[in-house]
Amino acid sequence: MRGPNDIGGLNAGPVDTEPHNMSFWEKQVDALNMLLGAKGIRRTDENRRYIEMLGHDAYNTLSYYERWTASMSRLLIDKGYITQDEIDAKISDLRTRLGNDIASEDIKE
Repeated sequence: MRGPNDIGGLNAGPVDTEPHNMSFWEKQVDALNMLLGAKGIRRTDENRRYIEMLGHDAYNTLSYYERWTASMSRLLIDKGYITQDEIDAKISDLRTRLGNDIASEDIKE
């Protein structure tokens, strides 16, 4: 059975090769990912494995940096650095503080 990232030989349509300007939050995710690697908290192979473990639905609907965010969250939970309850509390706090300024789907759980 193919993993969600294993699309070799499948018709995936055209590839967008235009440069992508990273948004502020994407830069933050990229920096956090690099920091976790530099501190020895995560390895490249772990990052890839956790992204591949997202499953087909999440892998195909999340953006590149949303996948990284989900991967880092799960890895930090599994290694005992944070808990799911802490993440949920922070998301709840953000939703309360930001109110109608963002849609709830803008904050991925």
